[in-house]
Amino acid sequence: MKNMIMILCCFLAFSTYAQKKVLVETQEEVEALAIKDLERAMTGPEGELFLFGKENTIEGEYTFKLSLGDKGKVTSIFVIERVGGDIPMQNKVKDAAKEFRFSFKLPKGKYFKIQYTFKF
Repeated sequence: MKNMIMILCCFLAFSTYAQKKVLVETQEEVEALAIKDLERAMTGPEGELFLFGKENTIEGEYTFKLSLGDKGKVTSIFVIERVGGDIPMQNKVKDAAKEFRFSFKLPKGKYFKIQYTFKF
């Protein structure tokens, strides 16, 4: 019985420390927060997209239109422009962007579009 109480107390303590994503509802807020998240991820030495580019020797600039949906996930990507690099590199960046998770969530059933240039 004591073990069960200890486990319950630990569970409650950890759940209070869990970060909850902020709900964002306007296009302006989505753009601002999404760009901030992407800039952080593209900044070295620890940004996840920065490290991805380094590991895969990605070169060039890739401008995409990203559609964001429920829970801050990328639901679709449209290529707008590529400067330098090649199509296989472009596809790798596109796949990495598709897997990227933002620090905010969106209202259920609402989608927002942003444009971003990934510079490697």
